[in-house]
Amino acid sequence: MAPTDLREIIRHGLLSFPVTPFDQDDNFAKAPFQAHLEWLSQYKVEGLIVAGGTGEMFSLSPSEIVEVVRATRQVAGQGPVLAGCGYGVRMACDLAREIEAAGGDGILLLPHYLTEGPQEGIAARVRAVCKATNMAVIFYNRGQSRISVESLEQLAEDCPNLIGFKDGSGDIDTVRRVTATLGERLSYIGGMPTHELFAQAYRGAGMATYSSAVFNFVPETALAFHAAFSAGDDATCERMLREFYYPFARIRDRKAGYAVSAVKAGVGLRGFETGHVRAPLTDLTGEEREMLQDLIRDRS
Repeated sequence: MAPTDLREIIRHGLLSFPVTPFDQDDNFAKAPFQAHLEWLSQYKVEGLIVAGGTGEMFSLSPSEIVEVVRATRQVAGQGPVLAGCGYGVRMACDLAREIEAAGGDGILLLPHYLTEGPQEGIAARVRAVCKATNMAVIFYNRGQSRISVESLEQLAEDCPNLIGFKDGSGDIDTVRRVTATLGERLSYIGGMPTHELFAQAYRGAGMATYSSAVFNFVPETALAFHAAFSAGDDATCERMLREFYYPFARIRDRKAGYAVSAVKAGVGLRGFETGHVRAPLTDLTGEEREMLQDLIRDRS
């Protein structure tokens, strides 16, 4: 799929990030992963980004990420397949090439590891990855990899396959500067943890869509919220925030890393084999799983 085609596909639709299941030996569990994808396929979204943040990319080896992409391609038909990509610049470039060879259509470029970097260095990493692949590249503005509007504007000129900007920083000022400056050149994706909590504020900053982690286990709820959000039906959004998203956030906020762990637990509660989350994350306690089960019971 051409990067510009993918840019238009994801411009307004909902995106989500499947979890990565592991077996009892802590290896990628392909069959449960594909079963979950097939279940999700009955619900309309514009793209799934596998081995992303919710998919524990930070705990996967590069070879596992490629294995996840191949498994996705086998059940995705002609639909777009995107994957998380990251680490240091050489690893990211190599991984992008391997994702492309495995049938990927695009990557979400996650932050580099540990060290801070100046704008020139952050931009150089993005440029190198873009030039290493023909796939579409979406830049994830988060953590140690936060970019200025000036750097992003230059990258958009230099890299035709840079098609998206996803924000997980919460810096609305920068987001608005980016959307106002880059306009239709990029697609814009809200990427805060449980982004529905922030979606209306981000809409005011020019972001017409976002990624939904809870789509993994309550797809009907996720799609209903996105439909209301897209229609400007704030009353429905606020009702759903009170009934589901704020209670979910209270579970999520009980421990660091639960933004991923709670989603994986939710998938398990819907009847799919997920295994544990990998360290440094920890699984929900039995009590917390019961709290989540109570929350989703009427939405199953």
